Amino acid sequence: MTQFLPAQTRPGRLSLAVEDPYAVSSFYQDVVGLDQFGYTESSATLGAGETPLVELTDGSDREPRTDAQAGLYHVAFRYPSREALGAALHRVESLYRLDGATDHGVTHSLYLTDPAGNGVELFVDQPRADWPENEAGEVTMQTQPLDLDALRAAGEPETDAPAGTTIGHFHLEVTDLAGATEFYRDGLGLDISREIGDMARFLAVGDAHHHLGLTTYQERTEPATGRGLDWIEFLTPTEAALEGARERFEAIGVAVESRENGFAVTDPDGIGVRLSLADQ
Repeated sequence: MTQFLPAQTRPGRLSLAVEDPYAVSSFYQDVVGLDQFGYTESSATLGAGETPLVELTDGSDREPRTDAQAGLYHVAFRYPSREALGAALHRVESLYRLDGATDHGVTHSLYLTDPAGNGVELFVDQPRADWPENEAGEVTMQTQPLDLDALRAAGEPETDAPAGTTIGHFHLEVTDLAGATEFYRDGLGLDISREIGDMARFLAVGDAHHHLGLTTYQERTEPATGRGLDWIEFLTPTEAALEGARERFEAIGVAVESRENGFAVTDPDGIGVRLSLADQ
């Protein structure tokens, strides 16, 4: 495994273009439990503690995303405790609808869909010592039913997600797994943590189970031009890491646009990707 990025590198924010930012922001406040950091007629910013996590922008001038287009499978919000995920379950069940719930071994996860059709995962990591491994010592993920009664009992309804709630990973539906892997591994600098044939790759920094999922199960054939995911962000702690990633992208022919605290690029499916300097 080649570690291009410091182990402290992590997901930051994402931006979604939606038809009605106000309606969608209510979901992220009331169900996910985020705080509203700012709101205008055409945008909203939400987060937890002092950390912005979601930007919603007015995408009413765009066509809806089609079934052929690449884009977001889900954004996964990582809660800092089982109690916080239990509280989220109370909010989901009282205010919304649950699509599914899974014990992955590495996480306990709830799945739902926001009012704009974007997939959302709410999860808590399991202790590292309990992560399942194969005979080669590689971390694996399972798909088992989650005990919702036990999770419900662990948490009480809360108004907000607690400080320490972050985005744990992004899961993207891509048109070409090899091209996406080159971009995110050889350019951005994530490491492959798990592969499922020629259908899925999971990438991470450090010893995380994954910070990014790339899958082709959905057989997407067109770029992400409709409503939905605009860009995702990763945060890294050093200027040297930023410069190294910039050089890697330029070496594989990706145009780099400088920003105040980092840079922006566009992946092969038209999804924006930002690498930004993390607050120290």
